Amino acid sequence: MNAQNNWSPTRIAAALFAVAVLLTGCGRREERSEHHGHDHDGHTHAQSAAPAGASNLMCAEHGVPEAECGICRSELAGRLKPGESVKVRLPSPESAMIAGVRTASPEHGAIGEGVECLAEVSFNQNKLAQIIAPVAGIIQAVEADLGARVEEQQVVARLWSASVAEAVAKAVLSHQALDRERKLRAQRVTSEKDLQEAEAAHRAACQQLRLLGFSEEQVDAMGAKPQETVLLDVRAPFAGEIVERTAVRGAMVEAGKPLFTIADRAIMWANLNIPETALAGVRVGQPVELTVDALPGRTFAGTLTWISPAVDDRTRLARARAEVSNPGGELRDKMFARARIITRRARSALLLPDSAIVRVEGNPLVFVKVAGDLFEARAVRLGARANGRQEVLDALKPDDQVVVAHSFAIKSQLLISRLGAGCVDD
Repeated sequence: MNAQNNWSPTRIAAALFAVAVLLTGCGRREERSEHHGHDHDGHTHAQSAAPAGASNLMCAEHGVPEAECGICRSELAGRLKPGESVKVRLPSPESAMIAGVRTASPEHGAIGEGVECLAEVSFNQNKLAQIIAPVAGIIQAVEADLGARVEEQQVVARLWSASVAEAVAKAVLSHQALDRERKLRAQRVTSEKDLQEAEAAHRAACQQLRLLGFSEEQVDAMGAKPQETVLLDVRAPFAGEIVERTAVRGAMVEAGKPLFTIADRAIMWANLNIPETALAGVRVGQPVELTVDALPGRTFAGTLTWISPAVDDRTRLARARAEVSNPGGELRDKMFARARIITRRARSALLLPDSAIVRVEGNPLVFVKVAGDLFEARAVRLGARANGRQEVLDALKPDDQVVVAHSFAIKSQLLISRLGAGCVDD
């Protein structure tokens, strides 16, 4: 529903004041018009100098052609087509000023027509990972805390494990055996087969350690210092923020136990619920504008990346997903939001504030100033609406002076005959 129809007590009081002003003016006009033979018990019209016809009958009360008098024929307002209009004459040139009426030309600007729906923000599942203990062991050090920013391959914890120590020992021994076999082979003491078996055994031992993050150089270094404790470095898989932590120094953990959860929040997901009736105009790749009640005045830009092939049989909503840029980190997991999928974008549109649009029997109208006391109630065709502004597709010129504030005063004058102050015989 248009904001114009949401009447608060303050607006009702202002409207009643405006009606009172206009009715008072109407009384003064009636006194001025007595010499034309007009009163509210019988209505007469002055005839124009043009040939006889409906278009030549003039409304003596309001000084406009009878066929265009919106006050005398207020029923026309609800049936006007875009571009058609009726005239509204105020009691005096001062009436608009007294009622607080303000006019302005339409603005030129960009606006997008879109589908509005509810959404929930979540982490980007492609940039969310659990950092687990690769083997069973004891946590010897915790190098990252909750909320910390870490880089790719940065050490977040160190783990002592008996299985790692055993694997290192095997690799060191296999390396030593390989060196011995190479020397013996060079002296032709041993066979080629023995050398190949030693090489295979060493590769297998090193491969197990490589899977745990050790390099062959590290294995050689540990072999040179057998008395030192072997610790396994647990590293971040990508750059991001630590959003969960369960790692505690000294704790014994099993293989596969989550130690941290890391997320890259530069791009967040918005999980949308699109009404079934709007699906025909929605496509993957369309822009999405996201607003969050917790962040008033902020709009986050994104792109629609997925639309479910199914509709929920109870809610008649289809799930969809958008990727939304979050450079400042303001968007957080589980936030509720409102999304607007842009289905059409106008780069240079004629825009009016919502307050300029009035509706009579559901028909959208604007009031265009013609003279100090004369306004034109013109039907328009509306397009996109966003951020308190409405696109007017046709029936409006860039230099038109449109009522943008207190338009209800003009609307009251337009519909005054419905309040029992009409000027035309029934």
